[in-house]
Amino acid sequence: MMIYYVIFLVVSLFASAFSDELSHPSTILKYPSEEPKRVDGDEVNLHCTSWRFAAETNNLAPWSTIPAECADYVKDYVLGKGYVADLERVSEEASVFASTVDFSAGDGKDAWVFDIDETLLSNLPYYIDHGFGLEVFDHSEFDKWVERGVAPAIAPSLKLYQRVIDLGYRVFLLTGRKESHRLVTVENLINAGFQNWDKLILRSPDEQHKMATLYKSEKRDEMVKEGYRIRGNSGDQWSDLLGSSMSQRSFKLANPMYYIP
Repeated sequence: MMIYYVIFLVVSLFASAFSDELSHPSTILKYPSEEPKRVDGDEVNLHCTSWRFAAETNNLAPWSTIPAECADYVKDYVLGKGYVADLERVSEEASVFASTVDFSAGDGKDAWVFDIDETLLSNLPYYIDHGFGLEVFDHSEFDKWVERGVAPAIAPSLKLYQRVIDLGYRVFLLTGRKESHRLVTVENLINAGFQNWDKLILRSPDEQHKMATLYKSEKRDEMVKEGYRIRGNSGDQWSDLLGSSMSQRSFKLANPMYYIP
């Protein structure tokens, strides 16, 4: 008889506990609602920061425009202190590395490669008029901007450039710009404060349809065949840095506005 009493008591205790759980719903594990929530400013900022990080680290699939919801975020970034701070950090780190290279060979074959657009020269005035990357990149419109020859220097890059020159590196400017833009590019660079480079390399007509990574790799291959040691390479696109004949150290400048494969 006693055993039936014990069973009854245990069952009663479980029933009481279950009843208490139902009467206090805050103690029940709740799952997030599946209903869509309105995205507030903080969530947009978090989303766009994550997107920019993925873009800068080359983790995104090829993309043609920034996400529509990130237009204001990118605008605030490139016009604010964050972009300047990021550019300064890259320049400072590159300068530190440049100072550590051993020039004991004394043969004048230690080289540094610079991209031009968004690396030495800023096209921010162009992007202010074209949605900060919200518009699909228009090569014809960009060519018109290039032909004006008024792109300003990126100040931290000019500082690095001058430091590299002073240290005795051979400087190669390797750009995706057209050969037909050579004169205006030279004038723009000089007016912006860049001088004394060793070679300016632009795309010839038969190279226009090459992928950027292949085009720049081939040009670096030529440098290596000529005996140059590519110590450093500065560019805002991964296509400036990856491929064959890579530099000893590569330095990626921030640029969330457009992507070149």
